[in-house]
Amino acid sequence: MQTLPEYMSAMVLTGHGGLEKLEYRENVPVPQPAADEVLIKVGAAALNNTDINTRIGWYSRAVTGQTAEGALDGCTTAQAEDATWAGQPLQFPRIQGADCCGEVIAVGAQVSTERLGQRVLVRPMHPQTALADPFCFVTWGSECDGGFAQYARVRADQAFSIDSALSDIELASFPCAYSTAENMLARADVKAGDRVLVTGASGGVGSAAVQLVRRRGASVVAVCGRAKRTEVQALGAEVVFSREDDLLQELGAESIDVVIDLVAGDRWSVLLDLLCRGGRYAVAGAIAGPLVELDVRTLYLKDLSFFGCTWQPPEVFENLIRYIEAGEIEPLVVQSWPLSQLRDAQQRFLSKDFVGKLVVVP
Repeated sequence: MQTLPEYMSAMVLTGHGGLEKLEYRENVPVPQPAADEVLIKVGAAALNNTDINTRIGWYSRAVTGQTAEGALDGCTTAQAEDATWAGQPLQFPRIQGADCCGEVIAVGAQVSTERLGQRVLVRPMHPQTALADPFCFVTWGSECDGGFAQYARVRADQAFSIDSALSDIELASFPCAYSTAENMLARADVKAGDRVLVTGASGGVGSAAVQLVRRRGASVVAVCGRAKRTEVQALGAEVVFSREDDLLQELGAESIDVVIDLVAGDRWSVLLDLLCRGGRYAVAGAIAGPLVELDVRTLYLKDLSFFGCTWQPPEVFENLIRYIEAGEIEPLVVQSWPLSQLRDAQQRFLSKDFVGKLVVVP
């Protein structure tokens, strides 16, 4: 094992609120791996919507607006008691960062030393294997410290060896967004011949979904900002509409087999009109707002299936590793920054003027 320093640099979240809650510190103790853990020297870590949503307290049920509201200064109505994925108070200080590519440099007493030197991707969602409930999990970089640091510890079985010619920066763009997208497709049983509508198709999860739908042999109808239509179409979308377009008029009622939704908001009900009878709707985000109007008659008279997608079974991340190693999906990295400039990176993230992922390097 390498000789480890006593302290490291990390971006620390000190509480719910604005960008000022992110503090770059150079005196954070290097974590020590527990018996079943490995210590990773972080090569790169990517940004995700959940980083901002957690920081501003958007997951609190008291918040009803778009994710962009309060993204710089925090959500004024947020309640700390339920402002996390798990609906429980977050423990501060916290090192965020659900995405991580790095190298195993130390192992716990129960972990084979053969893992030393392995290049790994960290699975963002860790099952609590000691519990019978499969929906009990810990989100890396939320309920426990993550990758916005020089070093990070993680359960050994959640650090997956990766054999790829891609750079650390490129590999770090995959774990959270692509596993979220792949899980949505798996839950909705997307298969060859399906026509799939992807909302928010220019974002990290949306652009991943476009690629992964095409990988399954299904066709993609994408929705994104008008300025990004050409880039999204280049990812494999059959046709791309802007958010302002009248989708019902353009596509026709009951013309879509599956909706992969990351947006929700006030136009949500149109998505159900677009679904064919027996259609499937999967959701893992609500950037345009979490509260929608549902006519329950549409749900049951059309025999629709709804899938809320957070928990991921183990095979989702295992398949993702396989896709990467086989070169079946491509990284979409737009820009990288030093970790110390994470605030600047989040401001670029919030501009939504790009297609793909942003990454920081310790």
